[in-house]
Amino acid sequence: QVQLVESGGGLVQAGGSLRLSCVVSGGTFSRYLMGWFRQAPGLEREFVAGITWSGGSTDYADSVKGRFIISRDNGKNTVYLQMNSLQPEDTAVYYCGVDVLSSRTIRRERRRYDYWGQGTQVTVSS
Repeated sequence: QVQLVESGGGLVQAGGSLRLSCVVSGGTFSRYLMGWFRQAPGLEREFVAGITWSGGSTDYADSVKGRFIISRDNGKNTVYLQMNSLQPEDTAVYYCGVDVLSSRTIRRERRRYDYWGQGTQVTVSS
């Protein structure tokens, strides 16, 4: 059973930065394509960023492009999301997910991801 644990969320002022981490256990992390999603109150869970198994390819939602950076350390079974220039509209619960079937093509649809963490809250004050 694949398990994911996110951490690093918190309260930050607009313009600040946070770094989220997601540790994966119970599977072969180095084979997995990983994604970060977020869900604000009353809204659907949306794609934020994805990274292929090797880290050689990444993809970002337009709303975070140029501000967020996704990366991974296969030796630590961990994927990261560096979030800079945070804005109040970035406030949400952030989740990491595993796409078991796709290792090279980053998919943005939530239904494509097979395992999820419990989420970490990010709150950006104005």
